[in-house]
Amino acid sequence: MTAWVGWIAFAGVMMALVGSFHVIQGLVALFRDEVFLVGSRGLVVNVDYTAWGVTHIIGGAVLVAAGVWVFRGKVWARTVGVVMAMLSAVINIGFLAAYPIWSAIMIAVDVMVIWALTVHGGELKD
Repeated sequence: MTAWVGWIAFAGVMMALVGSFHVIQGLVALFRDEVFLVGSRGLVVNVDYTAWGVTHIIGGAVLVAAGVWVFRGKVWARTVGVVMAMLSAVINIGFLAAYPIWSAIMIAVDVMVIWALTVHGGELKD
């Protein structure tokens, strides 16, 4: 192992954190959709908040699981992490109208996770 393993640890922690944020955001969309800044018609993709909530919860759970497995050095977890971080960024682009600052932060963290997993992903192998 090299000193770059810290970036993989960072990516794993951030994946679990972003996944947890998605689950929380999904639960809010399901149970308290009145806290969002715009109605569902103002979203980039015109779906109700129940659909957004379920999407966020499922994606978040997968991201948390992959984040945990990144610490084990699994290649498939890094692959799932990159794909899920990409999907997370795209989903948050669609959610920008409802929660702009939160979505922008999530997109920035997704980009850092993708960078850490693709540049330094091979440092930690099982």
